[in-house]
Amino acid sequence: MDMEHKRKLSFNIQKYSDAVVRGKTQFSDLESGRKKAKNIKWKTIENLDKYLLEFEKQFIENGGHVIWARDGKEANEAVLEICKKHNTTQVVKSKSMVTEEIHLNDFLEKNQIESVETDLGEYIQQLDGEPPYHIVTPAMHKSKEDVAKLFHEKLGVEPHLTPNELTLVARKNLREKYVTAQVGVTGGNFLLADIGGVCVTENEGNGRLTTSFPKVHIAIVGIEKLIPSIEDLNLYWPLLATYGTGQKITVYNSIFTGPKKQNEIDGPQEMYVILLDNGRTNLIKDVNTREAMYCIRCGACLNVCPVYKNIGGHTYGATYSGPIGSVITPHLKDFKENVHLSYASSLCGACTETCPVKINIHGMLHYNRTLTVKKNIADFSESTSWKMWRLAMTHRKLIDLASDKMKSKVVNVLFKESWVKRRAEINFNKSFKQLFAERHK
Repeated sequence: MDMEHKRKLSFNIQKYSDAVVRGKTQFSDLESGRKKAKNIKWKTIENLDKYLLEFEKQFIENGGHVIWARDGKEANEAVLEICKKHNTTQVVKSKSMVTEEIHLNDFLEKNQIESVETDLGEYIQQLDGEPPYHIVTPAMHKSKEDVAKLFHEKLGVEPHLTPNELTLVARKNLREKYVTAQVGVTGGNFLLADIGGVCVTENEGNGRLTTSFPKVHIAIVGIEKLIPSIEDLNLYWPLLATYGTGQKITVYNSIFTGPKKQNEIDGPQEMYVILLDNGRTNLIKDVNTREAMYCIRCGACLNVCPVYKNIGGHTYGATYSGPIGSVITPHLKDFKENVHLSYASSLCGACTETCPVKINIHGMLHYNRTLTVKKNIADFSESTSWKMWRLAMTHRKLIDLASDKMKSKVVNVLFKESWVKRRAEINFNKSFKQLFAERHK
């Protein structure tokens, strides 16, 4: 066990937790705000076809282009086609989990196009060859000493630089990229149906530079990010900031409604929005998982999850880690290969309790487990074990036939990998029936 890794993770999560408690004080009636936010997302997802078409109509009228992508392959191919059209060999990227989901950087690299992460945390992770560790804080598991060592090894700067000095190094390197890149790529925190707008929320200003200097702006956004109106942002922006980082409002909040207009001094000459499905309709069509599409990617459920706090983000082996990631990943990708994530939960309900839009996360984790049984996905040994357990538990005489020694041996052998490997063996001495009889002679 890497105790130093756990120390860094615990330290950083606690900092966020303390900040969130302070941030919540800005709301006069937080519970009403959360209920309203959930109801708006419910209305949107239940009428998603209508709002998607409304967004497309408004965005095209603003001079933009809309591309519909059924999966990551189609989205990546669309980006490549745009890059080839503009003869670019370099793109700059603002922080975007959806581009991680479709592995855009790797795809572009294979096609001889350099993709540069401009968010400081993402830049650190890219230099280290690692995916993001956390939905909101990509390099949460790294200390300032880790980053100084990385910059020394990868960029050749002096070792033991301070955080301020490290930031200046990153700024110098990245600002050169903004000027030379022809294409800027972002995600989108919200899509506004009524005005055809893409909202990008960030704290470093890199999102604005990514969308201002390059001639082309490509926003890749999941179809679930829609909300009906710009008027709804006065609720969602503070909720996202508070539950994500503990801020009252994020530093930079931008709305893009298309390419640069005649009276505007900066912005792209062309703007594209790629509306990505990539398995999202699988979640939407099942009424038991549809609620997962209300998620605003604040990361709050990760920060309170006892499993995440112990194993960290990379252990999940998925783009979206933590409780919400464990819910959606099996449906976004191969269910059989990823449903084990839904078992990485104590079902304590802390994720549901903290969610700003009141998503029943632990309930859907339980539902995924139920689907595992219904789809007969569990392996033979597990299925057999549970059938034997059920048979024994429903027949008292069968339990009485087995001696304590036999019970101990069966449990310690059957659950050798899941229990005994990390804990002491279980040794049965007396059954509940025997104990009850002794106490009530």
